Formats: sequence, structure tokens, C-alpha cells
Amino acid sequence: MQQERQLRNVDERRRSAVLAGYAGDVDVARALLGDEDGTVRAAAWGALDRLGALEHDAIAAALDDPDPDVRRRVIELAATRPGIDLSGPLADDDPTVVELAAWAAGEQERVSPAVLERLITLATGADDAMVRESAIAALGAIGDEAGLGAVIAGLDDRATVRRRAVIALAAFEGDDADDALRRALEDRDWQVRQIAEDLLGVVDLPADYYGEDGIADDEAPGGDTDSAADGPRGAAGGDADLSG
Repeated sequence: MQQERQLRNVDERRRSAVLAGYAGDVDVARALLGDEDGTVRAAAWGALDRLGALEHDAIAAALDDPDPDVRRRVIELAATRPGIDLSGPLADDDPTVVELAAWAAGEQERVSPAVLERLITLATGADDAMVRESAIAALGAIGDEAGLGAVIAGLDDRATVRRRAVIALAAFEGDDADDALRRALEDRDWQVRQIAEDLLGVVDLPADYYGEDGIADDEAPGGDTDSAADGPRGAAGGDADLSG
């Protein structure tokens, strides 16, 4: 009974945070930033965003919140604020936080050398494939030449990462990028090949581009069937909506 009452109280506080965002009650939303429950704090951050009452320093400080739900929510807010340093979240212990932070860095587009270096490290060395994929996408969005090598290295990763890497190559110019795109024309994954073809404007494809039946090898049963969500796990579609 006591546990049910506690859960009900959490739901009520969370609802209060959400409603504060619609009622224009900045004071209530700010007060709930200090709530003991992470879902309530995350909802309060969403309310303040809706009210246009977010402060740069407060967002930066909340990136160290003990609850990963809150950290992910605040990272989403940082994505539209290039001045907020994402170095900390990019080194988080939770891979879903790191993945979302990489996405946010790509959204910021202008990042510090430290963030750029961390993205390169993650793109080539993260244990989690979705982190590698998100980091490569961010390097493409940023378009700094320093990240090209990591993007090209992604063409030797699993299919979902290779698809992201070949898209990211569109941001780069020069022989290395062009050579990597041409190599992608012979990738075993048909989506990688299609993207490379579109980017290069290829008309004359290699003779063995398609199989004897005109179907790519990995479209047949037993082919490369890796799949991933369109966005980060911590963004829309990955976690429950905590913003109200």
C-alpha cells in the first residue's frame, strides 16, 4: 500500500511538472528540478524548455545528473545549444547516453577540438555499434576533415554502421572520400551500394554488382540483415516521452 502511494505521488509530481509547462508556471517547474525522482526532473526540464525559461549554466550542470533518463533529456536540450560542452556525456558509462550525446554533437555542428577528438575515438573504438554509428553520423554532420579517416574506417564495420558511414562521406571532398565511395559500390549490403551510387552519380556499375537474377546477394535469404532504429535510442522512439 505504501509503495502504491509513493508511485502515485511520483505520478502526481510528474504530472504537475508537465502541466506547469502548459500553464506558464516557471516557479513550479524549477522547483521540481530538485525532485528526488528522475522522471519528475526530466519532465520539469521539458516544461522549462516549453516555457523558454532554460538557462545555459543550468543545462550544463544537469549533464551530470545521477539519473540517465535526466541526462538523456538534458542532452536533447543541449543539441540546439552549440555553446554547451558535450565532452562529459560523450564519456558517460551508459552507452545510450553516449549515443545520444554523439547525435547532439552532430546537431550542434560547431564543436570543440575535445569533442571532435572524442567522436573520432568513439567512431572507431566504441564497443557499442549504435554508439559507433551515431559518432560517425555526427562526424559527417560536422564535416571536419579530421574526422574523415574515422568515417572511412566505418566502411569496414557492420552493415548499419557502413550505411551511416557512406552517407557521412557526402560531407567530405577529395580523393580519399571519392575512393571510399567507389569502394562502397562493391559492398555486400545493397543499401550501402545504393547510397554510394547516388552520391557518385554512377551509371556504369561493376559487372558483378547484381547477382545472376538481378538481386543483390544480401537481399536473398541469409544475407546481411542488420537493422537499427532511425534515431538514437535515447531520443524519440527509444525512451518514453519524459517531457510531457
